[in-house]
Amino acid sequence: MKDKFRHFNLLLAIAIMFISGCASQDNSEQANVLSGFPEPLQNDAFAQRFQETTPQKTTVVESAIELSQNYAKLVEEATYLKQQNQSLTSRNQELKEQAKDIQNKLLQTQTELKQANEVLVEMRLELNNWKSDVLGYREEMRSAQTAQLQALMKILRALGGEPMLETARSNGIGQAVAANRN
Repeated sequence: MKDKFRHFNLLLAIAIMFISGCASQDNSEQANVLSGFPEPLQNDAFAQRFQETTPQKTTVVESAIELSQNYAKLVEEATYLKQQNQSLTSRNQELKEQAKDIQNKLLQTQTELKQANEVLVEMRLELNNWKSDVLGYREEMRSAQTAQLQALMKILRALGGEPMLETARSNGIGQAVAANRN
């Protein structure tokens, strides 16, 4: 790592020397180069974009130190970003697994809901059939109950009892008593 860092500093120093030599050219050459551009692009702000931001009076050693400090900061930032990327990647994987589990549970729940709906439809059909059967036999059940009441009245008379007609009517069996007397 130290060897790479030394090579990097050496390359930086060479690059800085080269750039400082190029920067010492006249502004007249710069004016000639900019003369081909449209007038709004020839202003100083546009030209300043492409010039060094550090002052020309710094030495090569100072520039190398500054660049090595910037490099160290960038290495730290890159390391931090790699760690963040790894943590986000692992979190993403966890979320994908959770989403897969939730998707499986959703499919299972939908299947169970579909089966429950089918059972409810079958039960409703059976209930409607039962209701129609019960309501269909209602008249038959009334007839059977009337026959039972008439039989009970005959048994009561045979035992020597006489039912009162008003009591029978108030109890709802007046029709059976009247039919029995006839």
